[in-house]
Amino acid sequence: MGAAGPPSVHLEGVTYAYPDGHLALDGIDLTIARGERVALLGPNGAGKTTLVLHLNGILVPRRGRVAIDGLAVARDTVREVRRRVGIVFQDPDDQLFMPTVAEDVAFGPANFGVAAGELAARVDEALATVDMLEHRDRSPLHLSGGQRRRVALATVLSCRPEVLVLDEPSSNLDPVARRELAEVLLGLGTTMLMVTHDLPYALQLCPRSVVIDEGRIVADGPTRELLADADLLRRHRLELPFGFAPP
Repeated sequence: MGAAGPPSVHLEGVTYAYPDGHLALDGIDLTIARGERVALLGPNGAGKTTLVLHLNGILVPRRGRVAIDGLAVARDTVREVRRRVGIVFQDPDDQLFMPTVAEDVAFGPANFGVAAGELAARVDEALATVDMLEHRDRSPLHLSGGQRRRVALATVLSCRPEVLVLDEPSSNLDPVARRELAEVLLGLGTTMLMVTHDLPYALQLCPRSVVIDEGRIVADGPTRELLADADLLRRHRLELPFGFAPP
């Protein structure tokens, strides 16, 4: 569990319906302590993305409350909330658009008002954390998929978020890039919520998992125990790779 103080993430009774009437979240209660690494699992359309978009105020619940590190998500707090919650998208090209790696990593903190002297230090610190410092002056277009994924992570880390949200971080990575990213993530002390269909990756990175289906949390517990529950996985359209069994 994390250190004392308010939880990094707290959702209480969060309910959200889209304009067409579809109830995407139905009374979500979820608390993630500081420093916890939690996987968010569930079939397509379960509400995972909708939940994540509530964490930084992109969506606002119809009922219920969301707080990040004790700060309620509201119209007048959304700028600070978005500094505290860093989202790494599934496609790194959604986050890389500047001529060089260093400029991409500087973009976020610069927008939050970080001054030039500190900005350079933040860029180098974030790139060193993901083992990409030597590539700071290269174009992201000339990097491998795994390298772009790590630079996308650095663009978020440079803002020093309290909560790191990862959307399908292992997708389209070869085995070496997958392992390299896992090593980086395991070295971070940041609270982490990982949205994934990659159940072995969830087991490797996240001691705790939450299963969501039809807008409700249907299971919450140790990842190893949830993945060993074949009936739970079957009911919620989750499947382990052929031949894989949790050790």
